[in-house]
Amino acid sequence: MDYQKVIEQARTCIGPYCKACAVCNGRACKNTMPGPGAKGIGDVAIRNFQKWQEIRINMDTICEKKPADTTVTLFGKEFSYPFFAGPVGAVKLHYGEKYTDQEYNEILLAGCMEGGIAAFTGDGSDARVMQEATAAVQKLGGLGIPTVKPWDMDTIRDKMELVKRSGAFAVAMDIDAAGLPFLQNLNPPAGSKSVEELKEIVKIAEIPFILKGIMTVRGAKKALEAGAQAIVVSNHGGRVLDQCPSTAEVLPDIVKAVDGRMKIFVDGGIRTGTDVFKALAMGADAALIARPFVTAAYGAGVQGVSAYTAKTGGELRDTMAMCGAFAVKEITEEMLW
Repeated sequence: MDYQKVIEQARTCIGPYCKACAVCNGRACKNTMPGPGAKGIGDVAIRNFQKWQEIRINMDTICEKKPADTTVTLFGKEFSYPFFAGPVGAVKLHYGEKYTDQEYNEILLAGCMEGGIAAFTGDGSDARVMQEATAAVQKLGGLGIPTVKPWDMDTIRDKMELVKRSGAFAVAMDIDAAGLPFLQNLNPPAGSKSVEELKEIVKIAEIPFILKGIMTVRGAKKALEAGAQAIVVSNHGGRVLDQCPSTAEVLPDIVKAVDGRMKIFVDGGIRTGTDVFKALAMGADAALIARPFVTAAYGAGVQGVSAYTAKTGGELRDTMAMCGAFAVKEITEEMLW
């Protein structure tokens, strides 16, 4: 299915906040919350996108002509591409009335599976969001990554039980969601977690634990100390703290500090397969993409998600071939200018 058609169809049903822009760069939805926009003056989402565009690629076609292999193995599973759909919760609040969270997650997970990748699912203050997300993951034999917000420990234990029942192959926590107002107003309070608390959560999880929301070397080292198997370099799309740097700006130092001791994912403004290539060349193991997958789901359901996955994967494959990289592990920093 043509992705431009998907975007056009999404515009008829995704409002009122998201505009289903041809280029999802954070400008049309600037400072729009609820909705997909960023916090404060709204420039962090824009900066995330822009910094990836400023990175240039070194073309080199003096090489053997052969197909580029985009497959990657993570946590014992092979995927067609090194990118995943990022977690989105409370879709009625942020993207309109078309889908419930359960419907959205079922579409997202099925479309990603059809495209050969996996999806992270979201969480919310309504307990049904996680219940429905994990039920959707269970329907697909565990091919999904539920994302638990940093609730109080008793709530985390309850939600981890749902994750275990789903058979999910990994679980994530978006620790950056500590900045969301609805988490801070709970009793007992939710929000940031100490290294010791994270160690306990890693034990409770029993499956690979991914900590999302790392923006500093210090944060990455704390995640490593806590026992996380992976991190996501992420500023929550600029939705929790104004005036952050972009993820592209902090990624190289974090990669250097981690030095291969855990997997590194990155999100924030990544929109094309070329952007994914840049993230991999900078040392990430995979990328997460959230907002365009929402547009794809609203535009054409499972077909839309599959179409966006294929489009992004094709862009990655083309970029690899034009730079002389014929496997993901062959993508290096030297391929960036």
